[in-house]
Amino acid sequence: MEFRYLPMTDADKQNMLEQIGIQSTDELFSNIPGKIRLKEDLKLKKPANEFQLKKELASMAARNKHTIDNTSFLGAGVYDHFIPSVVDHVISRSEFYTAYTPYQPEISQGELQAIFEFQTMISELTGMPVANSSMYDGGTALAEAMNLSAASTRKKKIIVSKAVHPESRAVMETYAVGPDLEIVEIDHHNGVTDLEQLAKELDENTASVIIQYPNFFGQIEPLAKIKELIQEQKKTMLVVSSNPLALGYLTPPGEFGADIVVGDTQVFGIPAQFGGPHCGYFATTDKLMRKVPGRLVGQTTDENGLRGYVLTLQAREQHIRRDKATSNICSNQALNALASSVAMSSIGKHGLRKMAELNMQKARYAKQKLEASGFEVVFNGVFFNEIVVKLSNSVSTINKKLLDRGIIGGYDLGKNYPDLDQHMLIAVTEIRTKEEIEAFVIELGEIING
Repeated sequence: MEFRYLPMTDADKQNMLEQIGIQSTDELFSNIPGKIRLKEDLKLKKPANEFQLKKELASMAARNKHTIDNTSFLGAGVYDHFIPSVVDHVISRSEFYTAYTPYQPEISQGELQAIFEFQTMISELTGMPVANSSMYDGGTALAEAMNLSAASTRKKKIIVSKAVHPESRAVMETYAVGPDLEIVEIDHHNGVTDLEQLAKELDENTASVIIQYPNFFGQIEPLAKIKELIQEQKKTMLVVSSNPLALGYLTPPGEFGADIVVGDTQVFGIPAQFGGPHCGYFATTDKLMRKVPGRLVGQTTDENGLRGYVLTLQAREQHIRRDKATSNICSNQALNALASSVAMSSIGKHGLRKMAELNMQKARYAKQKLEASGFEVVFNGVFFNEIVVKLSNSVSTINKKLLDRGIIGGYDLGKNYPDLDQHMLIAVTEIRTKEEIEAFVIELGEIING
């Protein structure tokens, strides 16, 4: 047989048509005006048999460049981190990868406990009292935080720093259309949010100020100063998008008085895998608990006094009054949240801090080697594991040449920031070795100098 799967034979098709009282597919779609119906075949290749198809797909897959054979210095929101082997062993168990919403706690205790542990660890990392069971990704979580701040304060103006991830800002723009929110972007100065411009834009109509920590350029934003500015406006919220790995070392946003902290746990146990899927987190204050998107898992005891886990809270408006809901997201990324939970548990509290320290140390070693080789690192503030380097040629051209040498280069900032054309955002994680960093600097220098 040429095909493994035969979903429908011609006889099956004819039988279905007869069952509904018609003779042809054209008759089935007769209510669609003829002028807008496609009258020719789709311009697709003829179907291949199974052997040919597998060979073609294998050939296509072999053209991909991946981090197994190439050293990566690409970050910008998706990072190449150490993933403990136990992660795949746990998430490959069928009771986890086939599970969906654990509505029946009596048969879902493992799944519920895993989500509860995820919430607990996120709460500890962010310094916030409440965390939900996860969201689709960091960008979605940030846009949901924006909507919640507007609904809670009943204000329409959202102030966001341009040092927030460009893709997250794009998601916010899309989300803002429905509730008719006004988004005002604040420029960056020396890689961090321009506080003077922020102070001028703050007014009584501001629902929230949105900051990334560390920001898109890897710089550490002065959250204490930003919170001080915000406090002059009643009800205005501070929303912080944060890399949870960095929070293993940095002061958590909750200690600066953040109202909502969101981010992406891709850094814990989730491979880059072509950009997704990811796992967003959403943490907030007790005051906002009943407006949190998604769901919360809580711990309780049964009639025998034994510990158990249940779906404790979910805003009913998400289901029955969607037009009045602060969010229409009723789901979560349970499997990816489990991967992150297993990774965080495996690495441990002290290991997580050490992992964050290694990111900082190795990024600083890369900065030192780049500057010693004559490259200009453009921002001079405190940073986590990403730096911005000014180059004398197109970043895309340089990256193509680096790839030929087995290196995945940094992100081309000129794609999103015209003022940073020919600037590369370089990420250095804990798994980059001294030799890899030095080789990257040498290869980059040789490419630049011809």
